[in-house]
Amino acid sequence: MEFDLENPLTNSNHLCPPPSPNSTSLFLLESDHMPSHHYIQSLKAGAFPTSVRRNAIASISLFCCRFGPFLPYLAVNYLDRFLSSQGIPQQPKTWVVRLVACSCVSLAAKMTKTEFSLIDFQGDGGFIFDAQTIERMEYLILGALKWRMRSITPFSFISFFVSFFNLKDPPLRQALKARAVELILKAQMDTRLMELRPSIIAASALLSASHQLLPLQFPCFRKAISSCSYVNKENMLQCCNWMQEMEKEGEQSESVDEIMASSSNTPVNVLDQHFSCWESEIAADATKTDMKRRRINDYPDNHSVHFSQLQHC
Repeated sequence: MEFDLENPLTNSNHLCPPPSPNSTSLFLLESDHMPSHHYIQSLKAGAFPTSVRRNAIASISLFCCRFGPFLPYLAVNYLDRFLSSQGIPQQPKTWVVRLVACSCVSLAAKMTKTEFSLIDFQGDGGFIFDAQTIERMEYLILGALKWRMRSITPFSFISFFVSFFNLKDPPLRQALKARAVELILKAQMDTRLMELRPSIIAASALLSASHQLLPLQFPCFRKAISSCSYVNKENMLQCCNWMQEMEKEGEQSESVDEIMASSSNTPVNVLDQHFSCWESEIAADATKTDMKRRRINDYPDNHSVHFSQLQHC
């Protein structure tokens, strides 16, 4: 059965039935699908190089350019959880970061039953990985994530929290959900929100969306969601503030982009600009090595090899 981000506990495997796919199970299990606290604090403090995560996400974005937004979101979830379980060197080799990103996308595509080929991942002039190499890294990721691939994300809580709003108009309900999804996708890039539970991010995204689309009803919606016993009101309001800041920063960036676009007659948007920057960094790193366009066949055969050992390959 295809993995659905909104219903992650739904499973067709009768030999190993999952927990009951109700809201209680989601709230109890959501912390198992988050990166470790140490990893998040290391990112904030600079102990873990943010460029490693940024470059990996840039690679994921490039690999997923032909697919919808949920596939890269799931892949980044796998990436963060994997990196948080490893003793990552300060400067991992560029090809290792790219291999991890490629393997996370491959796993996400398999989970969502998305048709793809390795050509989709190898056509941008970067490193070449054969199917066996990617499969070995997939096993390493699967082991690190303890085979918990049906990730519980903020999307898993959207329908639950929308029910608190008691909206009678289906188009309005759908518009609210669509806006919340946009905010959740943007929030994945903000390291401040990584320490918050997926349920808090979902509740905050819906509240922020309601503040934008239904400002007169916002106080009632906030009171309704705050009454949920699973919600930490303080964290939710803090997350809402961060999302508002994120939106303002995005508007400022768009204004700069409009000026740049008008002067160059080239259509530009915020994400394209960020991705171009990240892609340039990867290309610069690759230029410094002699491994560009090299097929990496000396990857260790042992599936249990630790990530840091790849540094010596």
